Amino acid sequence: MEIKIMRVRVAGAAALGLLALLASTPAQAANVARTEPVADERLALPAPTGSQPVGTVSLHLVDRGRPDPWVPTQKARELMVSLWYPAEKGAGRPARYMTDEEAAALLEGQKLTGVPSEVVSGAKTHAVTGARPAGRKGTLPLVALSPGFTMPRSSLTGLAEELASRGYVVAGIDHVHESYGTSLPSGRLAGCVACKEQKADPWKFGDKAVRARQADVAFVLDRLLGRRPVWKGAKLIDRSRIGMAGHSLGGASTSWTMLQDPRVRAGINMDGAFFVPIPDKGLARPFMLMGAGEVHEPGGKDFTWGRDWARMTGWKRWLTVEGGDHASFTDYPLLTKRSARELETTRAYVAAFMDRHLRERDQRLLDGPSGTYPEVKFWK
Repeated sequence: MEIKIMRVRVAGAAALGLLALLASTPAQAANVARTEPVADERLALPAPTGSQPVGTVSLHLVDRGRPDPWVPTQKARELMVSLWYPAEKGAGRPARYMTDEEAAALLEGQKLTGVPSEVVSGAKTHAVTGARPAGRKGTLPLVALSPGFTMPRSSLTGLAEELASRGYVVAGIDHVHESYGTSLPSGRLAGCVACKEQKADPWKFGDKAVRARQADVAFVLDRLLGRRPVWKGAKLIDRSRIGMAGHSLGGASTSWTMLQDPRVRAGINMDGAFFVPIPDKGLARPFMLMGAGEVHEPGGKDFTWGRDWARMTGWKRWLTVEGGDHASFTDYPLLTKRSARELETTRAYVAAFMDRHLRERDQRLLDGPSGTYPEVKFWK
């Protein structure tokens, strides 16, 4: 659930190694791998493969109907949301990967010194800030993304840009007080208040966090799809085609969100334990499990996957990525290794799943093992 960062030397300067690795269940131990030095060049995400330019905008949303779950004295729940979407062609300012303040908090949270925050915050992205949305009214599917615990919404930027380039609106949610640092308006920085509760009792914390995240996602959907939407491009969204994917704690929150919110038609759990079990009545909508290595194979250390798999009564797939680790479904391995293979694999299978269940497009990639991605195992 938490991420571990290692030192990576860039020729002549300090650089960032972002390799996440705390296992997705409290019983698993951290698994930190050593990486080779990267070249002396700017860190960059791979370009999206879709045909459409990508725009992005950040939103500050305030739910005045409930207090913050981690700071009860705050009578309103604040969220930061990034939207990625198909955009019209045109020049513009490329979006920053994250703020300098968020990067500094991330580095401090991992107790990594001597690494300039701008190395992280300045990683090259492919979305243009504030670009004009493109598309016809009511035609674009929407996908909500929920990151892992201690991780910011930016950790899923590579996946978000890919989906947006393929014609999706993507809402990446920072669940405030659950990451090492979230930049808020007026120069404020919200820290990880929830970290104390997670250390005290991981399973009790997980239950509380999953339920809080479900409420966060519901509020974001309300603000995007309501009569007075918070985003000028909201009219392009097809309200009947909404999906969700999450990493780690975000993946654990996806099934519960679907059970509580019928607007979410399909979901993916990327390497997260099911802290709140699927009830005996089951989950009848499409769901996919994507796990790392042996931990999430049938009979592996995370017993919650086998338990909840049996309660999924709709279309479902159980996949694992051989050689992968807990960070494989985020941007972070890309920032420490020369290969973008892990992010490429995640993009391909998440996009195929969303295309199949939000657009009714046949996707052979989901039918069984692929020669293109031999590291992906189909279990059931």
